[in-house]
Amino acid sequence: MYRLLYPMRTYLIVSGRLGEEVNIMAADWVTVLSFRPEIVGVAVSPRRYTHRLIEKYGEFVVAVPSVGMLKDVWIAGTESGPQKLGKMRITLVKSTRVLTPSIKEALANIECKVVDKRTYGDHTLFVGEVVSATHDPRAYPNGEPAPSAAGFLAHVSWSRFVTFRDEIIDAEHEGGE
Repeated sequence: MYRLLYPMRTYLIVSGRLGEEVNIMAADWVTVLSFRPEIVGVAVSPRRYTHRLIEKYGEFVVAVPSVGMLKDVWIAGTESGPQKLGKMRITLVKSTRVLTPSIKEALANIECKVVDKRTYGDHTLFVGEVVSATHDPRAYPNGEPAPSAAGFLAHVSWSRFVTFRDEIIDAEHEGGE
């Protein structure tokens, strides 16, 4: 059933601490929960190493990958444990407000402090208040996403992904009945 909601944007969830223990997992189940304050949620299985690190440190980073990072997204989504970081072509950098690192190559990094968590079925929804965010200005000119220029990714199913066309449709000014 949940596949009927796809395609969904794909993100990289960073957890842990530089120099100690860090993990990156691919996640589609990320959503905005509040505008004021800015709050996001990410669903993570308790079987995942990322789950343990978010519980331990109480924070996470949502990184927005580009199509150029597809191999890294695939590794993060199909391999388990911190050893996969050695196979990835990403650079972990210091975040601005949390101790969990950000990803230098990402189009954006959203730094979150956990404010709540709830278990729903076989996943935990970690609720994070956004304490800082950084982005590549070329991917978000004037604060809005430039989907095709930036190469945003959406997950279709299993190993299939899609990018966005350079077409933005304004529903308010679009013709039709």
